Amino acid sequence: MKKIEAVIRPEKLEQVSDALIASGYHAMTVTDVRGRGEQRGIALQYRGREILVNLIPKVKIEIVVEDRCVDAIVKIVKTEAMTGRNGDGKIFVYDIEKCITIRDAKDRAKSEGKDDNSNEGDKKGE
Repeated sequence: MKKIEAVIRPEKLEQVSDALIASGYHAMTVTDVRGRGEQRGIALQYRGREILVNLIPKVKIEIVVEDRCVDAIVKIVKTEAMTGRNGDGKIFVYDIEKCITIRDAKDRAKSEGKDDNSNEGDKKGE
């Protein structure tokens, strides 16, 4: 299992979310975050003064899926979130050691190599 974290522009959230849902990836966690990268902040005009905003508002999308789904999800996020300008964001992919569904206490361990409560044809995230 893998966890995909995508930090993107807030105005791209609906477009990315709609594309993921249309492709069958319904489960996701979305968090409002602030940060900076190569962009190093932006200068805004406020009441005639220039203000440097160091931490830019972004949105973080988190999705946990089977390994076979990672490339498709990364492609969707890259395609839908890209503007070609600084500040488009980043995508991170992590290994997930274990996933436990609280509702029914089913344990999905990476080392077992199988999903205790899986639907093999289901490509949706958990």
